Amino acid sequence: MSKQSAQLEVKNLTTCFRTGTENVTAVDDISFSVNKGETLCIVGESGCGKSVSALSIMGLLPPAGYVKSGSVNFQNNNLLSVSSSQLEKLRGNRISMIFQDPGSSLNPVMKIGDQVGEIFRIHLKMSKKESLEKALGMLKQVEIPDPESRMLTYPHELSGGMAQRVMIAMALSCNPDILIADEPTTALDVTIQSQILNLMTQIQKKTETAIILITHDLGVVAEMADKVLVMYCGQIVEHGDVKTVFNSPVHPYTKALMKSIPIIGKKTKKLDAIPGRVPSLDMLPKGCRFEQRCSEKNIQITPDCQGRIPPIFNLNNNHGSRCWLKKENQ
Repeated sequence: MSKQSAQLEVKNLTTCFRTGTENVTAVDDISFSVNKGETLCIVGESGCGKSVSALSIMGLLPPAGYVKSGSVNFQNNNLLSVSSSQLEKLRGNRISMIFQDPGSSLNPVMKIGDQVGEIFRIHLKMSKKESLEKALGMLKQVEIPDPESRMLTYPHELSGGMAQRVMIAMALSCNPDILIADEPTTALDVTIQSQILNLMTQIQKKTETAIILITHDLGVVAEMADKVLVMYCGQIVEHGDVKTVFNSPVHPYTKALMKSIPIIGKKTKKLDAIPGRVPSLDMLPKGCRFEQRCSEKNIQITPDCQGRIPPIFNLNNNHGSRCWLKKENQ
C-alpha cells in the first residue's frame, strides 16, 4: 500500500451470491487502495469479479448478492456498514460510477438536461433553474457539441459516444473524490474510445479525482494506469505499479495476458491464447485456481499448486503475486 493517504481503501472484501442450492464466492478476500489523483486499473477475463467488486463498493449488488466480509473505508466511514441514507448521500456525490452501457443507465423518457440537472437538485439542493444552468455547463465540460440542443434531447437520440459523455458529465457533476468506471468504452469504436479516455484524463488532471478503471483492454491499462490489479476467479493474482507489472510480470496468468496482446507492426499468424477454461465458481480447484491452465506447470510444479491456495507473496516496490512458483524462486 502506498504511504500516501488513501482516498479509498478496500480490505479483505468477500462477496457471495445465493444460487438456490448453495452460495458461491464471486470476490474472494481482495484488498487494495487508491490515492488522490491516481488511476487504478482492474483487469482480467469476463467473470473474474471486476464488476462485482465495483458494485460491492457502491452498494449496488443485485438481490442475490451480498458482502460476506471485509471493509470499504472512505472518509473515515466503512461504506459496508453505513445506513442506506448515508450511502445515498455519498453515492453520486462523493463517489460516482460510470457503467458499461449508457443506453441502459439513462432514463429513456427524461430529457438529457433534466437528468444531468437532477444530480444538482438531489445532492446540492439547487433550484430547477440553477440545476439546468449547471447541467449545461457540465455538457460543455465534456465537450458535447451544441450542448443547448442536447439538453432538450432524449437518450435514444444520442450516439453511443455522446451518451457516454452524458454519463461522464453526470458522474462528475459533484466533483467526486472517487470515480469508478466499469468498461466505459466497451461499446464504442476505437476513435470514440480514445476521445472518452482522453476526456477522463483531462478532467482528472483538473480535479485530482481518484479513478478505478475496470477493463479487459491492456492497451487502455498501459495508457491510463498508475497501479494495476490482475484478477482471476475472484482473487487478486498480481498487483503493482503499471510499469513493473507490464515489464516484469510474475504470475503465469499475467504473463499469458501480456503474450495475448497484438503488437502493431509485428507479423504473426496466430496470437497466443490461454488454454482451457476458467473454472466454474461452484467447482473451484483446491489449490491455485489457475493451475489447470498454467503454462509453467510442465516446467516447474510443486505439490502446493494443486493442494493449497497460494497467498500473495510480496516482492518489492508494492509488487505482489499469488503464485507458489514465485515462492520456490525466492
